[in-house]
Amino acid sequence: MSILSPFLSRVIRQGRLTVVAPDGTQEIFGEPATGFPEVTIRFANRRGMRRIILDPRLGAAEAFMDGDLQIVEGDIMQLVALIRMNTPWDRGAKLKDKTWLGRRADWLKTRLGSINRQRQSRANVKHHYDIGNDLYRLFLDADMQYSCAYWSRPNMTLEEAQEAKKAHIAAKLALAPGQRILDIGCGWGGMAITLAKLEKVEVLGITLSEEQLALARQRAAAAGVADRVTFELIDYRDLAAREPGRFDRIVSVGMFEHVGAANFDTFFRAAANLMTADGVMLLHTIGRFGKPGATDAFTRKYIFPGGYIPALSETLAASEKSRLIVTDVETLRLHYALTLRQWYARTLAHEAEIVQMMGERFFRMWTFYLAGATAAFESGGMGNYQIQFARSRHALPLTRDYIGEAEARYAG
Repeated sequence: MSILSPFLSRVIRQGRLTVVAPDGTQEIFGEPATGFPEVTIRFANRRGMRRIILDPRLGAAEAFMDGDLQIVEGDIMQLVALIRMNTPWDRGAKLKDKTWLGRRADWLKTRLGSINRQRQSRANVKHHYDIGNDLYRLFLDADMQYSCAYWSRPNMTLEEAQEAKKAHIAAKLALAPGQRILDIGCGWGGMAITLAKLEKVEVLGITLSEEQLALARQRAAAAGVADRVTFELIDYRDLAAREPGRFDRIVSVGMFEHVGAANFDTFFRAAANLMTADGVMLLHTIGRFGKPGATDAFTRKYIFPGGYIPALSETLAASEKSRLIVTDVETLRLHYALTLRQWYARTLAHEAEIVQMMGERFFRMWTFYLAGATAAFESGGMGNYQIQFARSRHALPLTRDYIGEAEARYAG
């Protein structure tokens, strides 16, 4: 226990963490506090303790996945939340930066890990999205929206919040009949199909996931919009070379996180070239509060290889090089945390099916991922940005009134 005590004593001040060592001895860290969890964990062996000392984030994840770390009271969501709540990103304390060496190491890991040439991009997508549509059906909403929902009023269901998200985004696109829309990273087709239902537009959705492509095509046919909504397995870079200037509007939801820091300039250049002279793009992405950072080892290894969460500063800096005008920015601070808690609850409710489908270790890995992500949005440095871009300063109305008017119409 002596190797963990100094670390946990520094971190756990509010809330209570009870740690039971392999020999049965226990130590308690922190004090009970309103709103803070109380959790008991047990180490099955000393290997689990050593893993955490050597690499707290990845070590804790793998110790939990392998059963070296077991939760006796509470659950993994509460454990991760307890740690994060004691060290919130926006805590207001004296700021201390990492050393130059630490910053440089993080920068190198992130840039080298997210170069994402086209072949690697396909492999990265396959790692996360081609593990089976059946898994995603178990914890997503009925429309299979695998991105931050929009909680526009209290007590919404996940389904209602995802519908509100699509209406919110559609309103910012300033849709009009006859427009040609491109959905970059279309997922299972829900956004593309919704846009075609809201307005008489033509939509092309592109993805690198074969599983998503097949289901998206089926869903468009079932919705009766296959004559105006098509899907293709193609990289955005190839599409930009093939069809420059074709699209009046571009929407991209939850895809920019997979582009990779090294490709930001390429992404925005491709987007600008794909749009008409008065085109508009709405980019919905997870983003960092504060300055650029690095992708943690657990996420790089198990969840999103090649992924990188951008800071707003580097996103806008990259877009400026392609003469895209930033016409609107909205920061969704807690919406993804609410979404993730719904996904986590549904994952727990389907534990038996997921274990049978993917195995015990995968289930523990997935719950750790959802718990860690939730804590990052509740107490860490993560949020969501919706950024509207235009190629021409004349492309959109002079005031934002049109957004609220269209959103009320679409959501009604």
